[in-house]
Amino acid sequence: MTTQANNLAQAEFSRLVHLDQLSVQDRTHEIEATPEECAALAERYGILSVDSLKAEVKLRMLPGGELVRLRGKFTAQVVQACVVTLEPVPEQVAESFDLTYGPEPDPEGEEIVLELDAGDPPEPIIGNSIDIGEAVAEHLALALEPFPRAPGAEFAEYHDEDGPEEQPETAQKPNPFAALAALKK
Repeated sequence: MTTQANNLAQAEFSRLVHLDQLSVQDRTHEIEATPEECAALAERYGILSVDSLKAEVKLRMLPGGELVRLRGKFTAQVVQACVVTLEPVPEQVAESFDLTYGPEPDPEGEEIVLELDAGDPPEPIIGNSIDIGEAVAEHLALALEPFPRAPGAEFAEYHDEDGPEEQPETAQKPNPFAALAALKK
């Protein structure tokens, strides 16, 4: 995922929550995209439309005060183009996700070691806020059907202009080593 800093300037669905509003108790935020934000998200994702996007996001500070836990769930109505026929394919998306946010790493600090079995590193907290709208938007993008297909749509077999190349069943395929055998002689 992209970092929050890059997205703050261009976020289509931005909802900032300041850290001083958080505590160790869950704080629930219900957010909904406006029609303009839905249109901007559809353009960002390259799909026909985002008809609605609603989310419930819970934030709380974790013990120690440096990390923030985000638990979110969202529903969206989207329309994508069928990969076969380009017909509109409506889809309802409903997902849940968890993220952890932490202080932005010091670029000149110690080396970061990533382990395969370890969880994802915390998302950086930029400034003094977390953009919960952008977190939802990013997870919507991940939840979209990558190859939407209209009911009954199937790929037709492709043939070039001359049609399929017919080979008699008795014809043998050329030996790939025939050229080497000719050189040996």
